[in-house]
Amino acid sequence: MKRREFLAAFGAATLVLPRTGRAQQSEAMRHVGVLVGLAPGAKDPVAEGFLRAFREAMKQAGWIEGTNVRVDYRFGGTLADLARTDTSAAELVALAPEVIYAQGLPAAVALRKRTRTIPVVFPQVVDPVRFGLVDSLKHPGGNVTGFVVWDLSIGGKWMQLLRELVPDLTHAGVLFNPETAPYASTLVEAVKAAAENVEVMECHSRDDGETQAQLSLLKQKTRGGVIVVPEPFTNAHRDQIIAESNRLGVPAVNSVLTAA
Repeated sequence: MKRREFLAAFGAATLVLPRTGRAQQSEAMRHVGVLVGLAPGAKDPVAEGFLRAFREAMKQAGWIEGTNVRVDYRFGGTLADLARTDTSAAELVALAPEVIYAQGLPAAVALRKRTRTIPVVFPQVVDPVRFGLVDSLKHPGGNVTGFVVWDLSIGGKWMQLLRELVPDLTHAGVLFNPETAPYASTLVEAVKAAAENVEVMECHSRDDGETQAQLSLLKQKTRGGVIVVPEPFTNAHRDQIIAESNRLGVPAVNSVLTAA
């Protein structure tokens, strides 16, 4: 499958196979792999949201699981377990699907390490060049391609938004798990560049207890707010972060939520 063909295949999480594939779909079931770097089922509602959109788009494109397409799913572990994601990637590659949909940076990186032949498409990844997924944005090369969700310079825009939310802001925390957001340092620099007279603090969190501690620290500042970096850990703990920010009255901003 050529690059343009499998880019079209997963635009908006929709599988559209080449014309030769469509002509043969009544004769042979096609095979797709899906790797989500989060826990499955009720353990992670964010993962379920991704899969719901994927399945709906597949149906709209005429691809019905069990009828004309077989879909094998694999997942990461709880708390963005990177080791589990890597194991799941190996399992999925061993099944030899025709193309793999990789949800999130950990999933895409794990698949890149496991295969250089099966086409891999990611719907949202930050800085794919830096993490070795593609050669360049203009010429990806290799077997991996997809869509960049946002540029790391957006940290400055988030800082501006937080200043609008809290005009007399004095302290801004940037909340993330350093183990699951390796790109955060560049994002923090963009936040600092737009901070002017606001003190920027890195708030590392690996569990809900650390999140509570970091937000409590910001609450103690004169006028503190937090920028939540969207990444596997914060995505998986989105509800807890929102609840704790609201409980403490700490204004919070990220790409998908604004809470005060």
